[in-house]
Amino acid sequence: MAKSEPALIAIAYRYFMAVAELGSVRAAAQDLNVAASAISRQLIQLEAALGNRLFDRSGRGLKLAPAGEILLRGLRRAAQGHENTLDELSALRKLTRGLLRIATVESVSASVLPDMLEHFMRSYPGIQVSVTVAGSEAVTQMVREHQAELGFTFNPSSLDGLEALASRDLDLGAIMSPHHPLAKAKKLSLAECAEHPLAWPSPGLSLRAILESVPSARKLRPAFECNSLRLMASLSRRGSCIAFQTVIGIEHELAAGTLVFVPLSDKRLPVDRLRLVARSGAGARPTVEAFLEIAQHYLSKL
Repeated sequence: MAKSEPALIAIAYRYFMAVAELGSVRAAAQDLNVAASAISRQLIQLEAALGNRLFDRSGRGLKLAPAGEILLRGLRRAAQGHENTLDELSALRKLTRGLLRIATVESVSASVLPDMLEHFMRSYPGIQVSVTVAGSEAVTQMVREHQAELGFTFNPSSLDGLEALASRDLDLGAIMSPHHPLAKAKKLSLAECAEHPLAWPSPGLSLRAILESVPSARKLRPAFECNSLRLMASLSRRGSCIAFQTVIGIEHELAAGTLVFVPLSDKRLPVDRLRLVARSGAGARPTVEAFLEIAQHYLSKL
């Protein structure tokens, strides 16, 4: 909860959420401008009242115990219900106030999302937007756990508890400097690319799983392994290597001619599926519906 908002839940719960999210009593005390001893006392009383240990205490740090994780999820749902109510009230005032939280993968944050955000800001200047950049699986988890209302993700392994509000299939390609020996090719296989230095996505990136659906890809020994698409694009733009991704995030480089995109020809290679996800039923929120209309417009132009 923001400092300026009224305390709509018990003070002990408020202190608990601050400690859980900031990782220590000291950090929570500084954030809330409350004595650390007062927070510690409330946590002890809360644990006694609930009959469960909420934190595992080791050294100077605090880690949520299983009961603490359950309580945090419940409090986040309660806080989200408060946000939903505020949004419905905002709809009566033509969306002049409110908060929209978006989680997104890196490539979307680099290009198409800024266009959406600027459009949304012009249309609804009173709505604050909070954006978090994370990996594909982390994005879906944030939406599922009420840490974000909307998530831009590629190829989620599960949509349990979520719904896809928009989707777009994108082909993968090899990206490289226009001076690279393969830059004039019409199509390339992974085997052809492997004759040159490669930048390869790290485990955990959805792109890695797609590329490794081609059996020969699992035997490759890339020059670089990165968890950042921007870094891989930068390396390929310098001529250091070939990287792999969709056109999302590199539109400006392709338009300027500093990068070349060559489609991959491997038959077993699936498409890269971009999805805009929300919790089931969350699409009815006015801020979500307002942003969704804008997002669908830009996704249709990809």
